[in-house]
Amino acid sequence: MDDIKAKNRIEKLRKEIDRMRYEYHVLDNPEISDEIYDSLMRELRELENNYPKLQSQDSPSQRIGGKPLDKFQKVRHKNRQWSLDDAFSLEEIKNWEERNTRILEKKVEREGLRIRNDKSQIIFDYCAEIKIDGLKIILTYEKGRLIQAATRGDGIIGENVTEQVKTIQSVPLRLNKEIDIIVVGECWMKKGDLERINKEREKREELLFANSRNAAAGSIRQLDPKITAERKLDSFIYDIEYLEGEFPDNQIKELELLKKLGFKVNKEYKYCKNINEIQKLFELWEDKRNKQEYGIDGLVIKINSRELQEKLGHTGKSPRFAIAYKFIPEKVTTVVEDIKVQVGRTGALTPVAHLHPVKVAGSTVSRATLHNEDEIRRLDVRIGDTIIIQKAGDVIPEVVEVLKNLRSGKEKIFHMPKVCPICGGGVKREEIGDSRKRNKESQLSTLNSQLSASHYCLNKKCFAVEKENLIHFVSKKGFNIDGMGEKIVEQLMNEGIISNMADIFELTEGDLEPLERFAEKSAKKLVEAINKSKQIEFQKFLFALGIRYVGEETAVLVVRNMKFITQKEIRNIKDIVEIFSKIKLEDWLNIKGIGIKSAESLTEWFGDESNKELLRDMDKFGIEIIFPKELRVTDYKLQNKTFVLTGELEHFTRDEAKDIIRKKGGDVSSSVSQKTDYVVAGENPGSKYDKAKMLGVKTIDEKEFIKLIK
Repeated sequence: MDDIKAKNRIEKLRKEIDRMRYEYHVLDNPEISDEIYDSLMRELRELENNYPKLQSQDSPSQRIGGKPLDKFQKVRHKNRQWSLDDAFSLEEIKNWEERNTRILEKKVEREGLRIRNDKSQIIFDYCAEIKIDGLKIILTYEKGRLIQAATRGDGIIGENVTEQVKTIQSVPLRLNKEIDIIVVGECWMKKGDLERINKEREKREELLFANSRNAAAGSIRQLDPKITAERKLDSFIYDIEYLEGEFPDNQIKELELLKKLGFKVNKEYKYCKNINEIQKLFELWEDKRNKQEYGIDGLVIKINSRELQEKLGHTGKSPRFAIAYKFIPEKVTTVVEDIKVQVGRTGALTPVAHLHPVKVAGSTVSRATLHNEDEIRRLDVRIGDTIIIQKAGDVIPEVVEVLKNLRSGKEKIFHMPKVCPICGGGVKREEIGDSRKRNKESQLSTLNSQLSASHYCLNKKCFAVEKENLIHFVSKKGFNIDGMGEKIVEQLMNEGIISNMADIFELTEGDLEPLERFAEKSAKKLVEAINKSKQIEFQKFLFALGIRYVGEETAVLVVRNMKFITQKEIRNIKDIVEIFSKIKLEDWLNIKGIGIKSAESLTEWFGDESNKELLRDMDKFGIEIIFPKELRVTDYKLQNKTFVLTGELEHFTRDEAKDIIRKKGGDVSSSVSQKTDYVVAGENPGSKYDKAKMLGVKTIDEKEFIKLIK
């Protein structure tokens, strides 16, 4: 066969195989047997092997052609990936519609916008889609060919999972039209496949997947695409992020276009003229949600008109024109078999109910948090009680109610321990506040001497506290040491290999290879990740230390205001030890946004000799402190001014507004106090706005904020 004949045959085979794939996996209409499909695929592979120049990445033969990855590469999304606000009742859906109506009416009045030529009244119609409980994927096509698949990540940066997604047969590698497009959808696993995989995992004595969503996410994050292929994932595509050319003018047409291009679209979407029709559809699916082969946790409601979608825009985190109407979390009864106490990073003791295992919202639950002693007293939970539990947002199990009529009289009242259950150290219920009333804040909360809700272990060397501190230290927001999760930290502590933060940087491959879970390759990868983490931004370093009351925002405040505390430049940990140990309480309090608790905690931590010794030990391993560009001040227009943001901003996301304030020398706080200079109030401001009014703090709208920063 000459090259021309081979090329023609290959092209015909690719088109025919892709047509069969589309019939089978997208339209669910198989017309031929698997044997014939496999036979055609074998012929295609043989021809491509014999004629390497005719090979192509979008060939059906390349779906499972990717080699195992060492790690997933980070990718920046072209458009930010938003999350949806949730509603759990018809009343909340009505409030959402009324809020959108008010926003558009204001735009009409303020900007003279014409919403509809023939109607003075704003009337919405809707597209209602099934909310699939799967993993979000973002697919990028150039000239109709798939060039990238990514996970959502944090909405701005995701992970490149192209080779894994290519194994999903319902995802087209080549579209029916040669256009540039970015689409968003969900990958998911059939319930039958989940049962099959869990049976296989059970035989291998591996942990079972709790539900199909977890299984789908775990399958996409397999470094070896062949494992992903074995899981037989499926997909639904529901949105266009970017399109070369003109967008469809409504959501229904957008879904129709996706189908024409060759994507699998969930056929259960429906046009709804009003909210009453949405409610009927919601009730219908609430009854039949468990009869489908995929997990469903509600409906996604979108205003149908694209014109109105664009005029409504987004808040700092979500689109205004869409909302997730979620099913009420499933509730079940079970029995409290015991109540045990966990010890956290700060030494806080948290009671946890150990339950008779019960299935709720698709997964088996055997534990539920009870938060603190006050919550136990409020619910009157006792060991042996029959209780009602639900999953908060279908994620975290929580105790809703105790069925006291079912008590036998043998139930036991739980008391918080007087000593730490891990180390045997003393326990104290911490006192907060004092007898003084402090200025106008006393109108909101009289700070009388009182007890906090939490009990704390007093032993700073408690194993549980040290373990949680180390987990916090290596976490994503701290040193971000890839591969060093909770189980690895606990294993290394149990083996006596690490006992503090500095020990982590002394680890070698020889220390790790003899341990269970480690081999030569995994030991090398962890050591490489540790070395990579040694270059760290200043604010992340402070956060990683786990200083009480010093979260992300406080760490940023400290870094940005170092020039007001010291004139010396900080280049390494040695500088931090020298400078921070000399900073007094009143100096910390001079930084706007840092309160008495944070100031006391910083003073105490950096004044402690054992902590200074720990930092000196860390300094020996070449940790480099970086001062990030985004925290550098470009001008000092807002110097010494503290801002609090509340409500929905139109022209900025919340993070963008924060960056602008910081670059102009200002500070951002998450709470309103008398030290706050401005509260920037967008649409639908919350309780922060009310508190600002009560304290006499100046409130400005977004227009005034824009004038201020200009």
